[in-house]
Amino acid sequence: MRASLIQLSVDASDTADERRRRAASLVRDRAGDDLVVLPELWAAGAWSYDGWDRDAEALDGPTAEAMSAAARGAGVWLHAGSLVERDRDGTLYNTALLFDPAGDLRGHYRKIHRYGFDTGEATLMGGGHDIVTVPTDFGVVGLAVCYDLRFPELFRGLLDAGAELIVVPAAWPAARLGHWRLLTRTRALEEQVFLLACCATGTHGGMRQAGHSVVADPWGTVLREAGPDAETVTVDCDMTEVSRIRTELPVLRDRVLSVEAPEGHRVRWHAVTGSAAGGAVR
Repeated sequence: MRASLIQLSVDASDTADERRRRAASLVRDRAGDDLVVLPELWAAGAWSYDGWDRDAEALDGPTAEAMSAAARGAGVWLHAGSLVERDRDGTLYNTALLFDPAGDLRGHYRKIHRYGFDTGEATLMGGGHDIVTVPTDFGVVGLAVCYDLRFPELFRGLLDAGAELIVVPAAWPAARLGHWRLLTRTRALEEQVFLLACCATGTHGGMRQAGHSVVADPWGTVLREAGPDAETVTVDCDMTEVSRIRTELPVLRDRVLSVEAPEGHRVRWHAVTGSAAGGAVR
């Protein structure tokens, strides 16, 4: 499985339309890949809180429309990072989107863990409730976003829902790059999955983003890591390594303790057929 992480530069001088055009062009350049990944909130800006209400959109809004067309044009599975979603009741969510090669939306995930403590995302957005995995041509993909990396119980939930590969779009602060490097490797190692973490670069809202997008394998080995500036990282992942490593070092089989999801949270997965998110709950 060939995957590309497009590490977009998201700067204060860009407009959302300019970012959409640039992202779509870069995705179309990746024809021949299996999976392409974009960062967190790249259209609106993850640190530009004051513009979120203005830039919020529905799941069929301009960003989703542009990314659907780009996925279809390139013939790739596209994890379009995340956008500021406005629900019908007016609530804003940080929502990740996964499109198939036909451009159909096959899964979306509302970020559960909101960053900011008493400011920003934590106060301006609602929190998601679903742990989401999506079957694809190359394996079951689990969805998480940025700050979620600090919460291992979410990743254990994704594992229990069948994840073999977890995608994490981010706008991680450059000041905590060391945490980013540690947590991405750790989550791959402890769940014995491939972890693809695509982080934005550039500065906006007064925050310098880390870049250093990374692909780690089920041993926790970094296969590729980007630098601090805009670039595309491409890597070939042998998905058979997931089952091989889980057999060779069967730590997941030896689990004894489990933690129930908090009330109001649940695990769900999506059927392969159909163009919108849906599926069973357990």
